[in-house]
Amino acid sequence: MTATAPWTTRKPTALLVLADGTVIEGRGIGATGKVQAEVCFNTALTGYEEILTDPSYLGQIVTFTFPHVGNVGTNAEDIEDLTPAARHGAVGVIFKADITDPSNYRAAQHLDAWLKARGIIGLCGVDTRALTAWIRENGAPNAVIAHDPAGVFDLDTLKVEAKAWSGLEGLDLAKVATSGQSSVWTETPWVWNKGFGTLGAEDAKYHVVCVDYGVKRNILRLFAGLDAKVTVVPATTSAEDILSLNPDGVFLSNGPGDPAATGVYAAPVIRKLIDSGLPVFGICLGHQMLALALGGTTEKMHQGHHGANHPVKDFTTGKVEIVSMNHGFAVDSKSLPEGVEETHVSLFDGSNCGLRLVGKPVFSVQHHPEASPGPQDSHYLFRRFMNMVRERKGEMALAER
Repeated sequence: MTATAPWTTRKPTALLVLADGTVIEGRGIGATGKVQAEVCFNTALTGYEEILTDPSYLGQIVTFTFPHVGNVGTNAEDIEDLTPAARHGAVGVIFKADITDPSNYRAAQHLDAWLKARGIIGLCGVDTRALTAWIRENGAPNAVIAHDPAGVFDLDTLKVEAKAWSGLEGLDLAKVATSGQSSVWTETPWVWNKGFGTLGAEDAKYHVVCVDYGVKRNILRLFAGLDAKVTVVPATTSAEDILSLNPDGVFLSNGPGDPAATGVYAAPVIRKLIDSGLPVFGICLGHQMLALALGGTTEKMHQGHHGANHPVKDFTTGKVEIVSMNHGFAVDSKSLPEGVEETHVSLFDGSNCGLRLVGKPVFSVQHHPEASPGPQDSHYLFRRFMNMVRERKGEMALAER
């Protein structure tokens, strides 16, 4: 890939240096400094604030394929990480066009100021289509993104650092993204012109424990919207401590990093939770953790899946849904043992997107059914899980759709 600046008279104030030595110049935005990370691309047309605050992007630089990003500004409601003070999410971002002034009634802050506040280094003025094509051909590269308003860079050092970074394989980032302590979540989904609601203590009919590997807020809201109080516990919580909370079901959250590294301590816990007979539901990294606990394996993907336009087929219903994706690792469907069924598959590349344990109330999906951002085709999965909770309690199931 040939990297050329879109101007000739201005000095570049930001660089993306790939591990192979490729240097991409642009204009710096957001925080200053430099960081090593993996570069991926996201094909969503909306929801950049939710994407950049998704803890699953920890250790990654997000390239937006949509050219105009930032024109609706930012606000305090659309963040997705549970502990915003820790600022878990993407560490870098790449845009094609300059950020324009916000034009939206919900805008509270300019995206550039928001990036600075969160410590996210940005680069704009880049041919993101060419970069995306390069990633599709060569795979998601390790890189260094650097921003200096004066345009002073030690290029040789940046190249060495980009090449030397070990990448995401082998990294347990769930311990970084997880909550530091247990907490209770009762906020319900956002309603137009009303904002978020609250699940009252008298309305909480069920109790779900969320094992937080880097959970998104909208996942928790959807549980609360189905009358479930959610107790969020750190990723390293033992099965005994989880069961002592007397939950009606357990949720395994999304999160960043290599699932094989997180699975070293997570998989044994999940096996005990399954043996307890409780309903168990996993999303994204939680899906991969469940697969590992059941005897499957995971693998690094060539470019990963990141966007809000991915077609997935649910074999349990025969329907195809358009879903949000955000993962660079996948479950190897061939590794799933007898008694574990593949329930969902990507129609882009045939990769595994869901599984269930035959005869037990245990299932998971790779995609993000909370749809933040994205289509809401997969919201039924939350009702499917809560129906397992209801049935275990002797109650009638709700319609999934």
